[in-house]
Amino acid sequence: MPPAAASAGPAPADLLPPVVDQVATALDGRFDQARAMALVRFMDQYWRLAGNPGFNATIDHIKGELTAAGFADGAEDPRTPHVWVESYPAPSPGWNDTVGTVAVQGAHGQAGTVVLSRAGQRNALCINSFSTPSGGITARLVDVGDGSRSSDYAGRDLRGAIVLGDAEASTLWDEAVVGHGAAGVISTALGVYVRPEDANSSERTPRDQWNVLQWNRIPYDPVRKGFGFKATPKAAATLRRLLAAGPVTLHVTVQSTFTSGPDRTLIAEIPGTTRPAERIVMAAHVQEPGANDDASGCATLLGLATALRQAIAAGSVPRPARTLTFMWVDEVRGSRQWLQDHPDEAAGVQYMLSLDMTGEDTAKTGGTFLIEKGPDPSATWPRPSDPHTLWYHAGDAAPRLKGSLLNDLHLAVCQRYGRRTGWVVRTNPYEGGSDHTVYIEAGIPALLNWHFPDRYYHTNLDRPDKTSPLEMQRVAGATATTALLLASATPAQALAVAKVIAAAAGDRLALETRQGADIIGAAADPAEARVEEQEVMDAWRVWYIEALGSVRRLPVTPADPALTSFIDAAIAKLER
Repeated sequence: MPPAAASAGPAPADLLPPVVDQVATALDGRFDQARAMALVRFMDQYWRLAGNPGFNATIDHIKGELTAAGFADGAEDPRTPHVWVESYPAPSPGWNDTVGTVAVQGAHGQAGTVVLSRAGQRNALCINSFSTPSGGITARLVDVGDGSRSSDYAGRDLRGAIVLGDAEASTLWDEAVVGHGAAGVISTALGVYVRPEDANSSERTPRDQWNVLQWNRIPYDPVRKGFGFKATPKAAATLRRLLAAGPVTLHVTVQSTFTSGPDRTLIAEIPGTTRPAERIVMAAHVQEPGANDDASGCATLLGLATALRQAIAAGSVPRPARTLTFMWVDEVRGSRQWLQDHPDEAAGVQYMLSLDMTGEDTAKTGGTFLIEKGPDPSATWPRPSDPHTLWYHAGDAAPRLKGSLLNDLHLAVCQRYGRRTGWVVRTNPYEGGSDHTVYIEAGIPALLNWHFPDRYYHTNLDRPDKTSPLEMQRVAGATATTALLLASATPAQALAVAKVIAAAAGDRLALETRQGADIIGAAADPAEARVEEQEVMDAWRVWYIEALGSVRRLPVTPADPALTSFIDAAIAKLER
């Protein structure tokens, strides 16, 4: 691997154009923290799933907030900010629950003890659980241990029983209910980021972790009409302690409904002045029950959109040349539907920024703000400098590697913003899983704003007390600043962005040279490691050549000779 000179010169964040600070300041003063938290609390009332009452109430509530902030209802005059709702068939019925209770019946003096309930654990009942007959059902409890293997069920009579196991609810369902005729399942599964240190000791486990569960779903099955629950460590330990003393019967009561309404997407736009057909899209997802996931993303996007609307109306920031599009969607599905239904508009999308879990109180959740980068070589070759998160699901990002200015520009904006506010900003390689994935698959540069790790991720304890209005303001300010620069860059501002990308390229190649040497030095086969490290270095060079080339399309007016000359020289340097 040929040596690369150590990077020298200003940090990328120092090279941003002055407009970045001007826009961030104008938007900061207009972000309404109280309104953002009010939306989080409103959404926290509901288990929000496409087509169900909570999802629809949220869409209607946000639409009302936007119209109150000056977005016209409908698009009678497409030159003015406006908002509307689009509907399309939901792929499955919208589910909602009102009662979901598991109580011990007649076991060792514990009769009537409620171990799981909607009132106590909020999300214990699994999505797609059907109502029990009036008055509930009584059934024996059978513990299958791990429950992920067919051998865990061999030789057991599970007909009509309630099965307890450590596998995910859907796995237990397939084996116990579908395969062996059980009435329902109780899963104890927890992710590594929320699992208690010792599920058998309330003294050694943090109190909230003893009472945490991760919500889940079972397959929609209108034939069997069974149910599933997720158990807290406390509930699981209680049930297993009772089983150790003898047979246990449970009384289960479920009241749930299924609705056949459409899936809905809320869209607002601030039209571009000179390039209205070109768009910068920002999206947050409505479904799921969490305050941080993703009521905080919805509230951040609402605050961002209204702050931009007010700042533009007041003349504090210029109207965008490209259209700014804001979407509140059913995660992934809503984004995919919009791209499918609007091929002409989709063809004009220049960049996309996803907002998911953006409001975390980091002191409480354990998470930190992350920019999940669009696919770059760190997503294909694991690097010490770019660790994946605990959420990571392995996948091959290589087919999607395409250099873009977006990663380093947004990181620089966030770092610049963080310097004056004390905000901690980090990145992780592309992992996918939220709405940015859909745009990346469509060939559109996109990234994710989020927080992780999060000890309350997908749990019953993801509530408004874990949400920070200041964190939402920070994410909103930085995201809106990036979006407005992408929407309105002049040739001079684009030149500044090109310098940001060139500096980031130098920093990355210097970093890869240093850590590549360490990897080669520690390898069992240095020659083989040297070949792979050269492959990594070559991939980064190609990626940054493409990223620099993407700056050519950034200006909203024809590029001037200074921009063209700088990009040509920076690319030539990388090619050498």
